[in-house]
Amino acid sequence: MNKHRNIVAVLAILLVSSLVFAQGKKETQLPTRQEITVYTYDAFSGDWGPGPAIIADFEEKTGIKVNLVSAGDAIEMLIKVSSEKNNPLADVVVGISDDMAAKAYEAELFEPYESPALASIPTFLQFDPLHRLLPFDYGNFAFVYDSEKLSPDMIPSSLDDLTDPKYKNKVLLIDPRTSSVGLGLLLWTIEVYGEDGYLSWWQAMKQNALTITEGWSSAYGLFTEGEAPLVLSYTTSPVYHVTYEDSTRYRVALFEEGHSTTIEGVGLVSSSKKKEAAKAFIDFLLTDAQLDVATANSMYPTNSDTVLPKAFDWAPKPEKSLSLDALSIEKNLDRWLTEWTQVMSR
Repeated sequence: MNKHRNIVAVLAILLVSSLVFAQGKKETQLPTRQEITVYTYDAFSGDWGPGPAIIADFEEKTGIKVNLVSAGDAIEMLIKVSSEKNNPLADVVVGISDDMAAKAYEAELFEPYESPALASIPTFLQFDPLHRLLPFDYGNFAFVYDSEKLSPDMIPSSLDDLTDPKYKNKVLLIDPRTSSVGLGLLLWTIEVYGEDGYLSWWQAMKQNALTITEGWSSAYGLFTEGEAPLVLSYTTSPVYHVTYEDSTRYRVALFEEGHSTTIEGVGLVSSSKKKEAAKAFIDFLLTDAQLDVATANSMYPTNSDTVLPKAFDWAPKPEKSLSLDALSIEKNLDRWLTEWTQVMSR
């Protein structure tokens, strides 16, 4: 009788154990949460930028986890993605501008993706007809000044003004070899002075620059710390200070010759193994995230359905928007950068 009871007990234990084991096995077979890696530039992913808020919102709405990687400035990021082409780590890249696009196309880094959101983006902003890079924001380069440090008679009204000796050590510039913002100024000077005159401007400007930083974040940080009253940035930069600091201290110097335009794009990495999740992120960036992009990134959103806040009243629009032909940039950029380096290193 005791043997029967022992046998029954053993069978019961084995049955319970097998059920527990089966349940555990079932749980380990549940699909894991999708996760994608997004590369972007420092200013987008940092505490000032829209990245953290956008990622949190996207993860909550989709259940897709995002590993947001700060990959330096835009040019550094492009170099990083190119170097990883045969061993890809990123699924999406945010922040390749139209003036850098040719190098990305040449390296075949991005796969065409015609997002449904493009229907709400004006065609003049869609700089890539094949949709390898999709526009998510745009703006004009400008010099921003500290109104508490620069008197009204010292506000420059042209690129020529900045070469005046009275601006010595008062201007923060950015290296065009490592930063898309720095590259924007280089192209701006070529647009205004032509290939015969742009190096003369840089030769004169070299005497006035307090320093030339590698990226926008470091330059703008020095500016807000009071190291110099003028910094290369965007016409929309004051929006951030009005929105988050309730301050109109930092303002834009509008130039009579016009301001160079830039459009920033997002791309689906060709070698990504998680393309559906990556596409979902791109769609989100071009729709739900556009207001966050506009305010925290201090740029104009590309989606025409976005209603801009009053803070954008402090982002003056230049009378002229300048831009170089993409083919001209592709053909000459390496030479221009070499010439710039030679002048600035003398």
